[in-house]
Amino acid sequence: MSRRCELTGKGPMSGNNVSHAKNRTRRRFLPNLNDVTLASEVLGQSFKFKISAAALRTIDHRGGLDAFMAKAKDTELSDKALKVKKDIAKASAAA
Repeated sequence: MSRRCELTGKGPMSGNNVSHAKNRTRRRFLPNLNDVTLASEVLGQSFKFKISAAALRTIDHRGGLDAFMAKAKDTELSDKALKVKKDIAKASAAA
């Protein structure tokens, strides 16, 4: 199971632990991932995603999953999220 946000592609970064004596050892900065269930109003269905807290705030800011997916870049989305995006676009075009 990868530690990567399914909607933004945000993943682990690397850096240093720096002690008081300025000794540096490598460390990893992990993203703040949460398991959430997001509802699509167009499809009338909910989906489970593992997303970062920043992505969750962005979804709220844009007005829901449907609005977020409309602006999301295909390169950042996971395969599962890309399928949901295409389903939402197809349903909103038909409506």
